[in-house]
Amino acid sequence: MGTPNIWDGRKKKSRQQEQPGTVGGIISVNPLDVALYLVSSSSCQCEVLSLRQSRMQTSGHRLRDVEQHHPLLSSGEEEVTVGRVWFIQDGCGMVCASMTWFLVMYAEFVVNFVMLLPSKSFWYSLINGVAFNFLAVLALASHLRTMLTDPGAVPKGNATKEYMDSLQLKPGEVIYKCPKCCSIKPERAHHCSICKRCIRKMDHHCPWVNNCVGENNQRYFVLFTMYIASISLHALCLSGFHFFTCVKVQWNECSDFSPPVAVMLLIFLCLEALLFLTFTAVMFGTQIHSICNDETEIERLKNEKPTWERRVRWDGMKAVFGSPPSLLWFNPFAGLRLRRLLMVRARKGGSEFAV
Repeated sequence: MGTPNIWDGRKKKSRQQEQPGTVGGIISVNPLDVALYLVSSSSCQCEVLSLRQSRMQTSGHRLRDVEQHHPLLSSGEEEVTVGRVWFIQDGCGMVCASMTWFLVMYAEFVVNFVMLLPSKSFWYSLINGVAFNFLAVLALASHLRTMLTDPGAVPKGNATKEYMDSLQLKPGEVIYKCPKCCSIKPERAHHCSICKRCIRKMDHHCPWVNNCVGENNQRYFVLFTMYIASISLHALCLSGFHFFTCVKVQWNECSDFSPPVAVMLLIFLCLEALLFLTFTAVMFGTQIHSICNDETEIERLKNEKPTWERRVRWDGMKAVFGSPPSLLWFNPFAGLRLRRLLMVRARKGGSEFAV
């Protein structure tokens, strides 16, 4: 007869049993008991939780069925929380997110006031102005949705005796506990040291959006990279055409700014657009590849063998963007509730406080 095993989520070089009082590891108990050893942290105390069972199964039974059946552990639909907005108070992330908005606004200024408004062609200015500003609004909206959407955080500190009792674990079932945030760790969840939470299907933490890219906000991140790449390409095309036009005539006729200032603004815009076009285009392609292969960037880097049933490419796209396919896939405002913006709850180190 095998003994039931419960893991604490830490990688061990050896799988030897540890005595009570040590940190983590596999715990083997009496054949009639299933025990979980809670690792001590600032928010939880060490204790052994025992769940009495009447029957035992073989030790080869390591399927995490409890995650598939229990609603709090399964990866269900995004929970709609009215009146709450997720926000990470990280200094570096907030600076990078602010820089993103500043650079987009700079591009708006140069495109509108240096190139389009001084143009003598009304329709050229109108069509390009509407297109560029529309894409810029979608890019900034996607950035906000990515930054202010809960990426799929696992409830913090839920590895309690009462919660374990509610799971009704069966002998041989294996669950994982994160020793850093004291929470039960679902499959494909990873702990983020910046958000200080375990995130479902965490792809990576992006400082430019000041948030993790996970199960609930990956769609908005993909849209953000797509729209930033679009306006960067558009800005490069407009800048090239503007340079080509102004070479034929006097620079004073091309812009309301002096020639040195106009050239300096355009050169900086071209450098910015080229840099962000390269970066966001690569990120967009990487995200689409990950979605189609049902594999996050962390899983790819760690070369983790899939223990889940992978979705086919089209099913992966529908799981992220919604089903059925429609133009709403490209709309970052879809599903937005105005009441969410009325009350903001910021998160600092995983804790919530009112702003």
